[in-house]
Amino acid sequence: TSITAVTYIVERGLALRVVKVTPDPITDAVLNYTGARDLMLLKSVCTQNPSPMSRLLLFSADHLDLPKEETSSLVETRARWELSKLERGLVVLEIIVGIAPLMGLVGTIYGLITLFAAQGVESAANNHAQFASGISVALNATLLGLLIAIPALISWSYYSRKVETFAVRMESLCDEFLRKHYRVEHTVVVPPPPVVVPPR
Repeated sequence: TSITAVTYIVERGLALRVVKVTPDPITDAVLNYTGARDLMLLKSVCTQNPSPMSRLLLFSADHLDLPKEETSSLVETRARWELSKLERGLVVLEIIVGIAPLMGLVGTIYGLITLFAAQGVESAANNHAQFASGISVALNATLLGLLIAIPALISWSYYSRKVETFAVRMESLCDEFLRKHYRVEHTVVVPPPPVVVPPR
């Protein structure tokens, strides 16, 4: 469990970085997007910076011929898929947080049972040092379980929060892109003044 926890902590730490999820060039391209004439530039920037954000924008660009509501629905479905990949490995850390202390507790209980079974009352009274050493060894199992679970819990909480932050950022950028692309300039039509016919 310790090796597995360290592996996923390091792997998620490298994967959940801004440069890997929402690179700055893509963010700048979306913020500077002014209309359909900038679409090719946005696609080029997304191609040069592969990431979950770029894949979402490219997916959105491929469905711009649909109405905005349908495109938004498709992008939301695709976004859930991208977020599921960002959350990969977090469930393993969550499991380790739960089972590591339990495994340590099992080790402690088993060690104490073995210790008490091996020593009678008289031998325990006559050999306090050996008895204390046995209890110390048994309690080490609980300590090791906690030492594994605490860093895993911290990492799981931190990475979960980070994925939520990325989700909000990606949703905001996709909404910004779609809003700018589907923006329609409304022309106010002023009705002509009524024709007044003079009375005869």
